[in-house]
Amino acid sequence: MKPHTILKRTSASLLVAFALAACAAPEFKQPPIAVPQAYKESPAMTAADGTRWQPAQAAEAQARGAWWLAFDDAALTALVDEASANNAGLAQAAARLKQARAIAGIAEADRIPQVGVNVGAQRRQSSPASQGLPAGTPMAPATIYQAHLSASYEVDLFGRVASNIGAARSDAAASEATYRSVLLSLQADVAQTYFRLRATDAELATLAQAVGLRQQSLQVNQRRFDLGDIGEFDLSRARTELATARAEAIGLQRRRALDEHALAVLLGRPAANFDAAARPLDTIASLPLIPAGLPSSLLQRRPDVVNAQRAMEAANARIGVARSAMFPALTLNASAGGEGGGVADVFKWSGRSWLLGALMSMPLIDGGRNRSNIARSEAMLEESVAGYRQRVLVAFAEVEDNLAGLRILAGQAQQTDEAVASARRSAQLAQLLYDAGRTGYLDLLEAQRNLTTVERSAVQLRGARAVTTVALVRALGGGWDAVAPQPSAPILGKMAEVK
Repeated sequence: MKPHTILKRTSASLLVAFALAACAAPEFKQPPIAVPQAYKESPAMTAADGTRWQPAQAAEAQARGAWWLAFDDAALTALVDEASANNAGLAQAAARLKQARAIAGIAEADRIPQVGVNVGAQRRQSSPASQGLPAGTPMAPATIYQAHLSASYEVDLFGRVASNIGAARSDAAASEATYRSVLLSLQADVAQTYFRLRATDAELATLAQAVGLRQQSLQVNQRRFDLGDIGEFDLSRARTELATARAEAIGLQRRRALDEHALAVLLGRPAANFDAAARPLDTIASLPLIPAGLPSSLLQRRPDVVNAQRAMEAANARIGVARSAMFPALTLNASAGGEGGGVADVFKWSGRSWLLGALMSMPLIDGGRNRSNIARSEAMLEESVAGYRQRVLVAFAEVEDNLAGLRILAGQAQQTDEAVASARRSAQLAQLLYDAGRTGYLDLLEAQRNLTTVERSAVQLRGARAVTTVALVRALGGGWDAVAPQPSAPILGKMAEVK
């Protein structure tokens, strides 16, 4: 065979090998996702008269991601800061992030040669046969001192090292996204528990007013009964209503205790050492309007969506690791040092020793193990792609849910406020008519019951709106896009811009 023919065939073989290497690590392709142009519920965030709410100006001094500052509540800010510093679940997520980054560092180490030093001594006695001598030849024991500097390096011919590094980096990025997701969930849980606690305090305050009214009614009825103006029936009714109102207040104390204990756990404190001061959620308490922005930006803001994205990238890189196992692996080795019968002889030129080597290994018969590993890696990529798509759909749905919730709660709150004003007027008129003897106690009692029920509903709606506002922030990934202010609309709270 002619030399140029051999050269051609060798070159062709190398080209085929490099072509196979190029396809060992497949190029990552973003799966197609149907992203809506806008949220269906976002345009519906209008007031009852048709005007749109205008977000307040962003706080310029606000730290990036500190969305809770939009509520302008110093107590909430202090609780979030304490939870971020002391929560055990967040500390676990931070430790897992450190582990993932360390694993990525281990993978990165394969890029550079591994260098080590070996120093030691041996005392040995060889047999005559090992030295080619007759049996029975006396052999004196000898002491050998050694000192060697060794190095090894894997030539990344087919992308195994690069693919492994890419997978480890994506895992570390996914772990970081998980940490941010845990942090966001912690902050949102603190805020929601805080607002539920304040709403319960407001409901307890409403029941306290109802208990006061029932006590006054009981005292009035007791005097009228003593004077013979009314029978025992009205007096028993008054006592029943007072006991019922007190029982409802006691029942709310249980809910408050549970919320207080839950908040203590989030703060990293023992429940026995934490007492939340009563602070009812005021009627005039303002809530920020959170603009949803564009659905496409949600894919970069939500840490759980980012986590799913990085999981896809890691799965794609592991396909390259699995494919590279079918190709040859080339490892270079080198060693240099000295040996001698004494420590000083090790460092003499006459005691020098060295070694250079190259090892290429490749599987020939593996029973289909490597192909099965490739199929497994490809199936893991398919799983991660499906998980990513599902997570995106859930993220869009959660934003829509909370936008719809805020819209509906705003309408309920307006109607409830009107009902509260009407119920208060009815209770006043019923009291005047009862005092004048123009109506019975049952009419007064019914009016007071209606007032208590409607006032409690108003308080519950205020708490629900605060909790849902936080849920929307969570659904948006802890940030939102600034929107243009709308003319002729009331300003609602202070909006903090997070980019």
